[in-house]
Amino acid sequence: MSAEALLTAMERLISYHQSLYELAGQKTDMIKKGDMAALDQMLKDEQTHVATIKKLEQARIQIAASLVPSIDKPTIADCILVLEQHEQQALLEKREQLSSVIDKLKEKNQLNQQLIYHSLQYVNLSMNLVNPKAAAQNMNYIHPQKAKSQAATGMFQSKV
Repeated sequence: MSAEALLTAMERLISYHQSLYELAGQKTDMIKKGDMAALDQMLKDEQTHVATIKKLEQARIQIAASLVPSIDKPTIADCILVLEQHEQQALLEKREQLSSVIDKLKEKNQLNQQLIYHSLQYVNLSMNLVNPKAAAQNMNYIHPQKAKSQAATGMFQSKV
């Protein structure tokens, strides 16, 4: 395999990561709107992207292994060392682009995670306001011994 195959694989990885980043941006909007049906579909689309990215990554690993057979699991840095000058520069640029897209994707996913967490907190708060008995027990302190005696006597005292 050649450096061209590696560059093509890197371009495809960049493309799919960029597309995944755009989906993450759309997911942020759906979380803000509370559109659960669209969010469910978005998650399916993301799973398809992730599966494709895994396949592309496996192809990249195979290409790198064929370029640098002396190393067990060669990295992009290992591949750069065996390529010609113009191919090295192109591969460095692709590596930086991929790294940049992945960093942006991580940030967007952290934002989405925080939005979902806050949404769940809001839902729990709303549920507690609607059904306060389930949310809170007796807020006053009662000595455990007295609590048992009050529970045992009940409303009707037969000894009276």
